Amino acid sequence: MTMPLRQSLRVGGYILRNRLARRAKFPLIVELEPLFACNLACAGCGKIQHPASLLKQRMPVEQAVAAIRECGAPMVSIAGGEPLMHPQIGEMVAELVRMKRYVFLCTNAALIPKKIDRFEPSRYFAWAVHLDGLRERHDASVCKEGVFDQAVDAIRMCRERGFRVTTNTTVFNTDTPQSVIDVLDYLNDDLRVDQMMISPAYAYEKAPDQDHFLGVTETRELFRKVFADGRRKRWRFNHSPLFLDFLEGKADFPCTAWAIPSYSLKGWQRPCYLMDDGYADTYQELLETTNWGAYGRGRDDRCANCMAHCGYEPTAVFATLGSLSESLRAIRSV
Repeated sequence: MTMPLRQSLRVGGYILRNRLARRAKFPLIVELEPLFACNLACAGCGKIQHPASLLKQRMPVEQAVAAIRECGAPMVSIAGGEPLMHPQIGEMVAELVRMKRYVFLCTNAALIPKKIDRFEPSRYFAWAVHLDGLRERHDASVCKEGVFDQAVDAIRMCRERGFRVTTNTTVFNTDTPQSVIDVLDYLNDDLRVDQMMISPAYAYEKAPDQDHFLGVTETRELFRKVFADGRRKRWRFNHSPLFLDFLEGKADFPCTAWAIPSYSLKGWQRPCYLMDDGYADTYQELLETTNWGAYGRGRDDRCANCMAHCGYEPTAVFATLGSLSESLRAIRSV
């Protein structure tokens, strides 16, 4: 896993303990959504299509902390919506950091200058800034001019203050290999973010734009070209090497969505944060009452073109730790 060595060892030890305890299913990272409201209306996201009454709600800090404690995951990705709109987001992050959970706060970065004083640098905390491309491409993706420049300024501010910064780039069929290469080069070499995440977009049912999501064949072709000539080796990805192999079609995996569960104002979401087949009150209930064998490519038509990290990254991580050669390859990439 191309994550900081201390974090890799912590997660590896966590997986080993669960395997020794013969637990078949357990969470690696929780997608925590303490609100659905957002300050942007991105064409590829359906979150703000929720009813106005739900968009006004904010999850209490105690509820969020209890959910993470209950499931025991070592990592938390706080998303939404825009989590910086939550009035107690600083307290929520601080509580999770005190629990020694690795926390990634997913944000479009527009509110970072106003909210940054609520956070403290920690090896357990990283900003995860959404950047889908360079200026024109990103602003088109979020349907608002000027957001790219705001995000870049915020990233520089965070780095100057000693915070870890990761980025998350979503790829659509309007992207070309060169446009993806350009943004990864910029993030890696110019902004020098700590790590980057990249994923093909999933066709959210409620997303306003339904015409620009990639199919599996298109995804593999795109990433084969992006990663050609060994380019991926010099980029600082926050992905296992096997997941990058998966993106370009060198490896294939079953979906293990139970390892990256989603917890929101509505409860534990079935089967993942990309689909909405009902909710459970507890993580254990989610595990026991969800027909996991019914999901994944070849099993559910909605999964046919999904290559998103929430289903396939954990499978790649498990495969990495189950192979000495792949574990060594992951360590060499740290």
